[in-house]
Amino acid sequence: MEAEASTTMEEYLENIYKLQERNGSARTKELATRMQVSLGTITNTVEMLESRGFIRHEPYKGVKLTEEGRRVALNVIRRHRLAERLITDFLHVGWDKAHEAACKLEHGLDNDIIKQLEKALGHPKTCPHGNPIPTKCGGIIEEESRPLIELNPQEQGTVAKIVDEKYDLLKHLHSIGLVPGVSVKVKEVSAIDGSVIVEVEGVEQSLSYDIASAIWIKKG
Repeated sequence: MEAEASTTMEEYLENIYKLQERNGSARTKELATRMQVSLGTITNTVEMLESRGFIRHEPYKGVKLTEEGRRVALNVIRRHRLAERLITDFLHVGWDKAHEAACKLEHGLDNDIIKQLEKALGHPKTCPHGNPIPTKCGGIIEEESRPLIELNPQEQGTVAKIVDEKYDLLKHLHSIGLVPGVSVKVKEVSAIDGSVIVEVEGVEQSLSYDIASAIWIKKG
């Protein structure tokens, strides 16, 4: 029988998945920051998740999802990103507010409702921030892209997705027009702090390293 995950466990598995996708594994310190809890709480939760068969923890290397943990995480992400689409496409709530609102909705939507919601939305491929929506079978198609911080001066491309969906960041990016589908050209990269100056719609914008690392670019 498949293990069942509580709402809190789902939140942990979702965040472990995102950290693992970006960094290869989820470090406990990074996970504590994302979950806004103490390292002691993380240690206890990691032990519990490992005992339930959702993750594998290697000391000093971090946490990785098992096949079952990945299944649960992708199911949560699917519900979350479809909820974001509902909030932006049907309720016309700003994309900067969609993530936090979807966090409250995702755990209350069962698979039957999600199936109908996906149909009503026209089977969207991505959330409003450009991140792919997993299929009902647990598949996920990632468009080839790379972080903006990896581009060199004079390289350009199109914003594919925003991987950090914090309200303040999304609000700022929306205010300067840095949204999925927009063309971006790198003008300068600081050798000191990694900050980047880009050209967006003919206007130069300065981005910190952290902000630039959350913006992923595809060619074209």
